[in-house]
Amino acid sequence: MILDSKIPAGPLAEKWTKHKFNMKLVNPANKRKYDVIVVGTGLAGASAAASLAELGYNVKAFCFQDSPRRAHSIAAQGGINAAKNYQNDGDSVFRLFYDTIKGGDYRAREGNVYRLAEVSVNIIDQCVAQGVPFAREYGGLLANRSFGGAQVSRTFYARGQTGQQLLLGAYSALSRQVANGKVKLYPRTEMMDVVKIDGHARGIITRNLITGAIEKHAAHAVLLCTGGYGNVFFLSTNAMGSNVTAAWRAHKRGAYFANPCYTQIHPTCIPVSGDHQSKLTLMSESLRNDGRVWVPSTVEMAEKLRKGQIKANDIPENDRDYYLERKYPSFGNLVPRDVASRNAKYVCDEGRGVNETGEAVFLDFRDAIKRDGEDTIRARYGNLFDMYQQITGENPYQVPMMIYPAVHYTMGGLWVDYNLSTTIPGLYALGEANFSDHGANRLGASALMQGLADGYFVIPYTVGDYLAQIGPSPVNADHPEFDKSIQEVKERIQKLLSIKGSKTVDYFHKKLGKIMWNECGMARTAEGLKQAKADIKALREEFWKDVKVLGENEELNQSLEKAHRVADFLELGELMIDDAFNREESCGGHFREEYQTPEGEALRDDENFAYVAAWKYLGEGQEEELHKEPLEFENVKLTQRSYK
Repeated sequence: MILDSKIPAGPLAEKWTKHKFNMKLVNPANKRKYDVIVVGTGLAGASAAASLAELGYNVKAFCFQDSPRRAHSIAAQGGINAAKNYQNDGDSVFRLFYDTIKGGDYRAREGNVYRLAEVSVNIIDQCVAQGVPFAREYGGLLANRSFGGAQVSRTFYARGQTGQQLLLGAYSALSRQVANGKVKLYPRTEMMDVVKIDGHARGIITRNLITGAIEKHAAHAVLLCTGGYGNVFFLSTNAMGSNVTAAWRAHKRGAYFANPCYTQIHPTCIPVSGDHQSKLTLMSESLRNDGRVWVPSTVEMAEKLRKGQIKANDIPENDRDYYLERKYPSFGNLVPRDVASRNAKYVCDEGRGVNETGEAVFLDFRDAIKRDGEDTIRARYGNLFDMYQQITGENPYQVPMMIYPAVHYTMGGLWVDYNLSTTIPGLYALGEANFSDHGANRLGASALMQGLADGYFVIPYTVGDYLAQIGPSPVNADHPEFDKSIQEVKERIQKLLSIKGSKTVDYFHKKLGKIMWNECGMARTAEGLKQAKADIKALREEFWKDVKVLGENEELNQSLEKAHRVADFLELGELMIDDAFNREESCGGHFREEYQTPEGEALRDDENFAYVAAWKYLGEGQEEELHKEPLEFENVKLTQRSYK
């Protein structure tokens, strides 16, 4: 298959406007004849479902949580980007576009990224109209703060709860449509498969998580808004329920999976404290606005710190190495996440880590509190400081926070074109479930922007174009393909329940996570990736022989839920390894140690790797087939990224 991105011709700033005009429309009376399935009710899913229902389509929305309000979007803390230029500090749509392309290390499509920057300005107005309580300046204007990878302040925020407030806004819009009868909501329901008829997505198979009932749902189009796959690493900042299952089952039905090895490691997370942990806690990147990152300047001093012989506040100024400010004077502590994470790893590898494990650096607010006063810092970050104190038992107003990088976001996902369509007609992927906008590294505060852009401002146009072309002939779940998919789902469930092995699902998940973190985490090597591939193959074989899945299907069975998800993670992990091995360059969050500059920065190979890697599933036990979508840059110049 030739991957057609369907990027419209013409000047960058006119592409989306012209494309909207050229798309076919469904008239208001006909919209009620179409059914649309939305899987996932985070920001992308809730905004898409609400917008499509508002237009008149009949929508079914599915989530595995008990309420859309529990979607993982709620966990986003620091803010949402938009090129409003309220600060009058030089921002513009083009600058947001440029910062995003550069931040992603020139591995994203220009057309998609420019559209994202363009519609970002509308998102803020939409959310304010919904009552989202963004922070405001003294005079009542919306406030902005700066984030990594930019030299302007364009991030709108609601203290450290931006994701929660935005989700409540989208949820209120969704709830209105539920009350109007235009959206039927299916909570505690997990998608198990996509159903294709004549090559087009025509519905899904689900499992009721309370009763175990396997059900079928038909529609004219299916939208996957199911988030990222960071939990393949076991320990991540993702909610424990976050998984890859919906996207992976679509992949096995023919949807190509793009750039799976692009994982974002967030630089400011509470460090790992032991094997008992099931997840990690994010500390917002917004903290780097006022917190200064440092470690002791010598290994000897760091050792004293780790042994408890001295405290952080005992270390004099001239014995502190503010390494980000030293190495990147232009951006300082606000370098992009991949750069900040890698440098934290470097100083800890040198032996200058500050906690007992040696895997932590300081994020210090001493100077900001002296400069602005504790009340000001409390107003900006109070809930984040409280959260840190509850988890660690230390007061960050008095001692520096300790942070270390952790898996956070995945830039890879299902391949989509400009219309957000996967390689299966009628199947769309929105938000973090697709690969489209962030290249090899996402800038902070851009995940919320993309989710809402896709749901509110892109998919209502593009899905309408598809529906207008296929016509409103009724779809129903009586087709033999639905029964065939149901049978396959039931057989898989029975297979998992019948193994009755000796090891828990978590045992396999943790082992997979350690392999992925050690060999495909912050740094990768050809040798390590080869070993990881063999290790995951062996682990997958062991899983299908010796996993212990308790209970039965016809009941609430969290052991079975996890088993499904971990089985998919094991397959995905292997593809991530293949993708990382194949990409013989470093770019953004993908850092191959063999390919780096003398200063330890990512060294791209634009001649050979300026493409999107899209993988096609060929069948059980077969290696996946790589397809390449070349990336063309007409408006930005490919240069070695520099934040110095």
